[in-house]
Amino acid sequence: MLGSCALRWLLAFGVLVLALLVLGPFEGRAQTGDTWRGVDRIVAVGDVHGDHERFVQLLRAAAVVNRDSAWIGGRTHLVQVGDVLDRGPDSRKAVDLLRSLAPQAERAGGRVHALIGNHEAMVLLGDLRYVHLGEYKAFGGKTGLRRAFGARGEYGSWIRHNDAVIRINDVLFVHGGISPGYARQSIAQINGKVRAELVAGQPAEGTVAMDPNGPLWYRGYATRVESELQKQLAQVLANFGVRHVVVGHTVSKTGIQTRLGGRIIMIDVGFSRTYVGAPPACLLIEQGKFFIVTPTARRRLPVAADAVTSP
Repeated sequence: MLGSCALRWLLAFGVLVLALLVLGPFEGRAQTGDTWRGVDRIVAVGDVHGDHERFVQLLRAAAVVNRDSAWIGGRTHLVQVGDVLDRGPDSRKAVDLLRSLAPQAERAGGRVHALIGNHEAMVLLGDLRYVHLGEYKAFGGKTGLRRAFGARGEYGSWIRHNDAVIRINDVLFVHGGISPGYARQSIAQINGKVRAELVAGQPAEGTVAMDPNGPLWYRGYATRVESELQKQLAQVLANFGVRHVVVGHTVSKTGIQTRLGGRIIMIDVGFSRTYVGAPPACLLIEQGKFFIVTPTARRRLPVAADAVTSP
């Protein structure tokens, strides 16, 4: 009779085999790998929540796409930090745009990184509480949406290939944040666990994808006082070898915010019409300098001198 350790090992092995079967190669892959260096230009966009129109406005303002929504970003790395889905009617259009831009960007020497947010995880795990009526309509009803994001659906497959955490230069990108419980894990460990859980398709307490303090859900970077965050964040920066963490998830109604001198950068401004947030804005990192880009302007984002990064 198998012992508990052997049973846990067999279960983990079974999930890995299932992941390998489901996560085969397909068209429009968002990115390969989880770490990039020597990138001169990064554009990071916060939570879209079904507002395709404002998403496109920001991409045009940041010189990532043209009026026809075709890639003009050259070697730019575009990072969308998750939560394209839910709350708004046009998430399918936004996902289709990201999928279409990925191969265009790669041909130009750039990349599109579509990270997994908590709302992507919720939809894949069958939690449809926040799905907008327009989203159901776009997929031909509730059954069509479930099929599209199911184990064999093209949209579900696309999300399961994406990362939850990536590093570009000295910047870590994650939807929610890295809490103390994950501060010593590697990027590959976190991404591997999230993907395996989404492939298994069983929401459960204690899983990384549904952990309130996990990388898709953690709000401590926005809610904790800076004196409490300082030591915690120092461990994260040291473990991942970065100087900044860029997050979405928690709406900043006053626009893109920095904390701890720019070591934390919050880019979810709630630009979807679902929210009464700040005007649309995204983050531009160009030659180590940080900027806020809106549909009408670009201005420098203050970052402390000792936190400045370089490509």
